[in-house]
Formats: sequence, C-alpha cells, structure tokens
Amino acid sequence: MANGTDVKAGTAGIPGSFPETDRAAAHPLLQGLWFNRIELAGSFGDLGTLLPIVVGMILINKLSPTTVFLSFGLFYVLTAFVYRLPVPVQPLKAVGAIAIAFPDQITEPVIGAAGVIFGGLLLLFSLTGFVDKLAKLFTPPVVRGIQLALGLVFLRKGIELIVSKKMFLSGVPGLFPDSSVNLILGLAVFGLVLLLLDNKKLPAAIAAVGIGVVAGFLLGGLGDQTLALGPTEIRVMSFSMHDLWIAFIMLILPQIPLTIGNACVGTADTCATLFPNDARLAKATAGKFALTMGLANLPAGFFGAVPMCHGTGGLAAHYRFGARTGGAPLMIGGAFVVLALVFGEAGLTFLTLLPNSVLGVLLIFAGLELCPLIRSLKANEEYFVALLISGISLAVPNMAWAFGIGIVVDMFIRKAKVRI
Repeated sequence: MANGTDVKAGTAGIPGSFPETDRAAAHPLLQGLWFNRIELAGSFGDLGTLLPIVVGMILINKLSPTTVFLSFGLFYVLTAFVYRLPVPVQPLKAVGAIAIAFPDQITEPVIGAAGVIFGGLLLLFSLTGFVDKLAKLFTPPVVRGIQLALGLVFLRKGIELIVSKKMFLSGVPGLFPDSSVNLILGLAVFGLVLLLLDNKKLPAAIAAVGIGVVAGFLLGGLGDQTLALGPTEIRVMSFSMHDLWIAFIMLILPQIPLTIGNACVGTADTCATLFPNDARLAKATAGKFALTMGLANLPAGFFGAVPMCHGTGGLAAHYRFGARTGGAPLMIGGAFVVLALVFGEAGLTFLTLLPNSVLGVLLIFAGLELCPLIRSLKANEEYFVALLISGISLAVPNMAWAFGIGIVVDMFIRKAKVRI
C-alpha cells in the first residue's frame, strides 16, 4: 500500500512499484523511474527535515540561496540516476545545528571549508574501503548520543526563536516591534504543524513556510526589500588555515560518526529493508553512498554550499509518502534547480519574510525527529553513553569533546564489561 492506493508488486523488478500506465517515457536514462502523483507526493516527504536547517543557515549564516538550492538540486539529480531509489539528500545535521547555534564562529568560508574537507574524507574512505572499518568504531550508543544532542540543540534554538521579541531575522522591525505577536504566531503554527504531521497531501513544513511567508508580508516583513527574479550571487570561497581548523574541529569531527553510522551504513540497511531482493540494491551500499556524498560535497564546498548527505530518516520519509523510485529525487531536484536559477533573488526575499517563530517551529520539529531515535538502545550502559554525550554537548560549545569522551567511555565500558 502507498497512501492508501494499491500498487503492483514486482512491476519491472521494482517491489511496490506503480502500474504500467504510470511508467515514464521509454528513454534509457529514465528507465525504471516513475513520474506520477504519488511519486510526486513522496518527493516532498523529507522537506520537514531539509527546510528548517537550510532556511536557518541561509538566513542566520548568510549563505547564497542560489548556491545552496542549486547544490541540493544537482545532488538530488545525481542520486536519482545513480541509485534509482528514493534516496534522500539532506543537510548535515551536526553542521547545521552548530552553524545555526554559533553563527559568529561558523562563517560562510568555514561552512564551505567543511564541505571540502567532508567531501575529501568521504572520497578517501570510499576509494580505500575504509568506511566499513570506521563503522565499527561508531557504535549505536555513540551515534544515538550525538543524534540526541543535535535534537536538543535544535529544540533550544527553536524555542529561543519562538519567544524572541524580534519578529524577523533580517532585522526589519515589522508592524509590531518588541511585542508578543511573534510568540502568538509561533504557537498557532505549532498547532497547525501538529495537525498536519500525518497529512500526505499537504506536508506540514510546506504549510508552515507558506503561512509564515504570508504572515510575514502582512506583518511588514518586506520592509524596503524588492522581489526580483534571477539567481543570487554565487561566490567562490577562499579558506584560511583558521577556517579549515574551525571547520574540522567544530563541524567535521562531530559529523563523521553520524555520517558513517546513518548516511552510509544506516541508509544501506534501510534500502535493503524497504526494497528486499531488488536488483537496485547492488549500488545501494555504504561505500557507494560515501562516494556520491564525496563527489557532491568536494566541489560544492568551494562555493559555500551547505554540506550534504544521505540519511535513513529521509529515505523512510520519502518512502512513507509514496516514493518508490528515483523519480521522486529527480522531481524535487529539478524543482530546486529552477528555484535556484530562476527565483534565487525572489526566493531569498520570501525567506526573509519568515517570522522567527515559524522558523523556530520548524527547528523544533526537526529536533523532535532526532531525539526519539535513542529508544532503539536497550542496555542501561548504552543509555549512559548516549546521555553522557548529549549532556556534554549542551554544556560545552564544541561537540567534538562530547564525541571523543563518548567514544572513550563506550570502549572502556565494553572492554571492562561494566554493568550499570
């Protein structure tokens, strides 16, 4: 079943695919890809995770909308043709959480440097076969602890934005400066998102962004800004040694365990679970996922793009809303490319209309997606490690410390056979 509609199992070797009448044009490049209403609905399944982080980084970290959306669009297109599965493209959650929380330190060159370093490392890990060896170090409690920490960071930042007296991140005072209007709007949008969480026709994140843009316009968020079509500036980054060091210490170190455990190993496992005995699984391996992430991030980083990855949660989200083939990532990727090149300037202006509270609501639900993952742990010792990592992450500004301490404590508990 997909969105309540019966599907034909085994069509063209694709379990759970759609009827022959929905087949795409018989072009060799499009073979096995579907382009119908349900596949289109599935293409929007992961926007609830993607939009909060991407919008937050564009507005808070001052990134170019054209660079960001063009990078996501092209990576989605690449993913569609390589895997022909609804494999997602997501922003790196550790990078996003830390960048949004510490914009004074995580500048555009630092974010670009993180993409270059991240892409280079993943290419190295993939081509040398080192991914499988690294995966053994990143045990479930360590990965779940970092995921919980990131979720809590999103929650904290989201609540700060909702209770803020300032209405807009752009600095425009609006019609009601220093009032409770931002809080009231945030509570209303929070309730709406709750109601739409399981709505397959109108994704909650899309509704929240749409209402936010309209409310922002009515509340005076446009200010002196104008709506102009055309791309925003695409800037070539130059990195200092300081930028590279900050990127590695503050962004890459806490991200690597999530990437290996979730974007590589986890995505491969989820593909095998959702599409058993499917011929397309031959390419859906941890090493291949590391390769495509490396190929996408290395060049994109030189232009200051948001570092990108695949992910288990995104794959499940696309699948849940009906996506079964690479048609879904191809459609959403194409939409991002058009948004970047045609509506870049207008898109930036629309994004600045988003009130703080609406962005805060999106961040909260992004955090709530990560926090419950800790429930997969079983033993008290595993919970101890995960909670230790998340606790340290909230106490210190550098999550690398939490990651390192968690790895050491986890190894000690396992070697010494400690029972808690």
